[in-house]
Amino acid sequence: MTHILAIDQGTTSSRAIIFDADMAIVATAQEEFTQHFPQSGWVEHDVSEIWSTVAATCRGAIEKAGLRTGDIAAIGITNQRETTLVWDRKTGAPVHNAIVWQDRRTADFCDTLKAEGFEAEITKRTGLLADPYFSGTKVHYILNTVTGAQARADRGELLFGTVDSYLIWKLTGGKVHATDATNAARTMLYNIREGRWDDTICKRLNIPQSMLPEVRDCAADFGETRADLFGAPIPITGVAGDQQAATIGQACFSAGMLKSTYGTGCFALLNTGDTLVESRNRMLGTIAYQFDGKPTYALEGSIFIAGAVVQWLRDGLRVIRAAGETQALAEKADPSQELYLVPAFTGLGAPHWDANARGAIYGLTRNSGPAEFARAALESVGFQTRDLLEAMHADWPDAGDAGVLRVDGGMSASDWSMQFLSDIIGAPVDRPEVLETTALGAAWLAGMRAGVYPDQAGFAQSWALQRRFEPQMDSATRERRYAGWKDAVGRTLTR
Repeated sequence: MTHILAIDQGTTSSRAIIFDADMAIVATAQEEFTQHFPQSGWVEHDVSEIWSTVAATCRGAIEKAGLRTGDIAAIGITNQRETTLVWDRKTGAPVHNAIVWQDRRTADFCDTLKAEGFEAEITKRTGLLADPYFSGTKVHYILNTVTGAQARADRGELLFGTVDSYLIWKLTGGKVHATDATNAARTMLYNIREGRWDDTICKRLNIPQSMLPEVRDCAADFGETRADLFGAPIPITGVAGDQQAATIGQACFSAGMLKSTYGTGCFALLNTGDTLVESRNRMLGTIAYQFDGKPTYALEGSIFIAGAVVQWLRDGLRVIRAAGETQALAEKADPSQELYLVPAFTGLGAPHWDANARGAIYGLTRNSGPAEFARAALESVGFQTRDLLEAMHADWPDAGDAGVLRVDGGMSASDWSMQFLSDIIGAPVDRPEVLETTALGAAWLAGMRAGVYPDQAGFAQSWALQRRFEPQMDSATRERRYAGWKDAVGRTLTR
């Protein structure tokens, strides 16, 4: 029993990855699933498709690895955060499609909470803002929209969970309804100062606490899988939301260390240790990880569109056939054209938090074409990252491990993108040997708990640098380009 199965349930696909005793990947299985867009700014997933792709990829990865179930010591789960599921306590049947973290349908209700002055209470208790991004207002929407749902919830017939909770519930055959502290911290219902579901917020949103999962450490006992799923029970011993799992996978265990993950969105987390920083720049206070009942805090900045802008080039504009073509296309762009693409397709996240903003592009000429669009799309990710880092440094001047940013996620494989990122933030960017840091973080949590992997110090020593990108852009150009970006964003904001 020297292998660990990591479930990485993401926004556009589900993956299962088998790690060996040396934390090396031995097999991977992945399946994409359907994105549903019922209205502009609304994003949903079919709950049954989330589950079926997870079950299928787990079986596929075990088979590819040539393993028996008895060879797997434990399962670690990492997941798209904030995505909201409500299901029947007895049958497991969902009462509504999963409402995805990107979904903006509760913007008006969030405005109501702000008008009441309730956002200050939310921030004080949860570290978050009153924004559609988080789970709380999504649960409120489901209970108030699905016929009879509020009454059923009040009777204790319904359960709420983020994706990890639903997977634990399904994997254990309904025996365990639990989550970890990092996912709980993203619901807008969990008091991260006191380590409990918050009575005041739950009452205001009319969410009965009987719906809510038990909150456990990231490395903990989350039950065993049903024997019939994979041939024998497997313990689930590690859970973390995807960005926290990436923080763990990057071994950002010291206060001041900073990582940024480039997937569908971009998420930067700064470890602030025992200090819960109260942001003055609309960053989020959150939990980086929790061991032995003690949380380690972080500042987080969330960008809704990063890798998804490349998907837009492919599926919307159809100027590329595959994501890998973007870099070569960007390299052909006319250097005299400085286009700015503000990818506010589902609003703007940190530090602006404008749910009603929509995408825009500035600086177009008659000569602007696919190459210029591709370059502007990739540059938008670097510009948005600088927005986050500047806000973080303003909130906590000790930010950054010697000014170094550790990166991971699919887009970090692009040398062009990472070089521009280093140029525009004016700091080194470190790319690790293992880019699958999210899955690695989940695997390490499970393996450490199961006694297969080393402790924090031992794991941190195993982190290996693949390449460091150093700034090459002169400071005058850097500041001029960034000023152009800020002007473009200012023209796009609706508030």
